[in-house]
Amino acid sequence: MVLHGYWRSSAAYRVRIALNLKQLSYHQVSYHLRDGAQRHPEFLARNPQGLVPALEVDNGKFLTQSLAIIEYLEATYPAAPLLPASDLAKARVRSIALAIACDLHPLNNLRVLNFIGTRYGQNDAGKTTWYQHWVRCELDALEDRLSRDEETGKFCHGNSVTLADICLIPQLYNARRWNCDISAYQTLLRIESSCLSLDAFSKAAPECQPDSE
Repeated sequence: MVLHGYWRSSAAYRVRIALNLKQLSYHQVSYHLRDGAQRHPEFLARNPQGLVPALEVDNGKFLTQSLAIIEYLEATYPAAPLLPASDLAKARVRSIALAIACDLHPLNNLRVLNFIGTRYGQNDAGKTTWYQHWVRCELDALEDRLSRDEETGKFCHGNSVTLADICLIPQLYNARRWNCDISAYQTLLRIESSCLSLDAFSKAAPECQPDSE
């Protein structure tokens, strides 16, 4: 398999974690997002959205959208499952993952931040203030939920890594990169520590990637 991505992409980060957890071999091809490589015709032919990641699977097909890619990996390579067994538990894990991927992640999307800068005349400080405000809102809610849910364990759901953890770790990485104070989120930080103790997470970290700058 070939993972088309970028070292600092949250979505590509998620897929790297999933591939590592399932101990699948893959090759990486990098597209520098700040240089606009993801909008070149060659890549747009693979993903008209011009977003990373895209996963090229064995039959030459390209899969896009990180959660869809991970669900494909889960169905195709069921060893080291990323979803719990019961339907109710699956729904809980997916709801946490979607809250992060759909409500939190887009806030730090490069094209969103660039639009705020160009359309509304915001400098880097203005964009940072905007980002930090919304990240706090989302992390507050997530911390509240995970701290009180009895299903929360060593990880977001019980004592096994799930899709929810795969989504959480890249966003905490981004929050730090944008100088967000996350010290109050003790449940999230505890879960993060459990995740980062695993090679699958540490080896997927942005600074460990071949295109890291």
